[in-house]
Amino acid sequence: MKLYNIKQHDEQVTFYQALIQGLGKDQGLFFPVDLPKFSALEINSMLEMNFIERSVHILSTYIGSELSKNSILSCVQNAFNFPVPLVFIKNNIAILELFHGPTLAFKDFGSRLMAQMLNKVNHQFDKPMVILTATSGDTGAAVAHAFVDLSNIHVIILYPKGKISVLQERLFCTLGGNISTISVDGDFDSCQFLVKKAFEDNILRQILDLNSANSINISRLLAQVCYYFEGISQLPHQMHNKLVIAVPSGNFGNLTAGLLAQSCGLPVKKFIVATNMNDTVPRFLKNGYWEPHPTVSTFSNAMDVSCPNNWPRIEELFRRENRSIKELKYGCVNDMLTEKTVQEISDLGYLSEPHTAVAYRLLSDQLDSDEFGICLGTAHPVKFKELVECFLKKKIQVVLPVSLKERMRLPILSYETSKCFSSLRNLILKIVS
Repeated sequence: MKLYNIKQHDEQVTFYQALIQGLGKDQGLFFPVDLPKFSALEINSMLEMNFIERSVHILSTYIGSELSKNSILSCVQNAFNFPVPLVFIKNNIAILELFHGPTLAFKDFGSRLMAQMLNKVNHQFDKPMVILTATSGDTGAAVAHAFVDLSNIHVIILYPKGKISVLQERLFCTLGGNISTISVDGDFDSCQFLVKKAFEDNILRQILDLNSANSINISRLLAQVCYYFEGISQLPHQMHNKLVIAVPSGNFGNLTAGLLAQSCGLPVKKFIVATNMNDTVPRFLKNGYWEPHPTVSTFSNAMDVSCPNNWPRIEELFRRENRSIKELKYGCVNDMLTEKTVQEISDLGYLSEPHTAVAYRLLSDQLDSDEFGICLGTAHPVKFKELVECFLKKKIQVVLPVSLKERMRLPILSYETSKCFSSLRNLILKIVS
């Protein structure tokens, strides 16, 4: 598999190189040179496969000869070892539940596949491999649990102090061992900025093999392509080509993966970009101006991102395929409407959480009578237990699984730092020494 740097097209790398580097020169994102195309007949055949078999086929088509099918099968079996149910909540709307992995969020897919693939190559390095990543909530837990106890790999996760839920923090800040967490006195964009600075820093790069498990890594995107196919495989054939998918969007890796699936030939009529009040992309799609505002905290905190890293890949895909970015539908949902929507979904007999509610609201409002809608359910409501219980007029208790109850009693093991990069650099070197 060949990939090129979106910012410097002359920089081309293999899949392994992109997996290990994460970013290219000038912080450029890697993008496939060749985009797979499946015929309608091939798509129909693939939709008859089981999730593991189909995922191996998709990943093998992208990656090519760099990884054998047996190696990819091993990675997929270890990574995708939980269900992906499509739950119908109305006659024309279903929720694809992506939260049945170990950390109850969709990011388990990409993080676990990336961990399995890196584990196959980490013996090649003579310097310590450090996975350095920023999280607005769910990524941190998914990455931590994907890499915990893997030998020769150290994970360092930055997160905004006081801006993630209690359960989110407990999920990844209590593991210890090869997992270190740093609470940053700032917002998620500050954390992303510090991670980018670290990748540019000559001192760190001389001492460490730095990688990022954020959704910028190509392995995570390819993992997410697979569950779009799985969702549609659970629909009757007559619903194909009438399909609208609403994607709760923060850093835009999830939407990028959906658009790549569509580019392969998956029958999706249109996508809806669903954001909270951090609405840089909806405003851009409306007026053509890229004007990030300061990040604001919302109920759907994993989407509190004003400068989404993956957006350049979406623009690149539309450029490559001579499509108009205006094909994307869009909208933003404020906290008041998010709360009302969680209540509305509950009245349908389904327990949701803020991120899924944002996508459902826009899907429900924009879906035409002859269309069928899928809303991506990106997190289990238990991850926002206190918030969801507060929203609902009926006294419904969100029950914590036993494993999470035990983790809630463990101490937080995080370091703390300011937004100063030199302080972060010193802390990273102290952690891995």
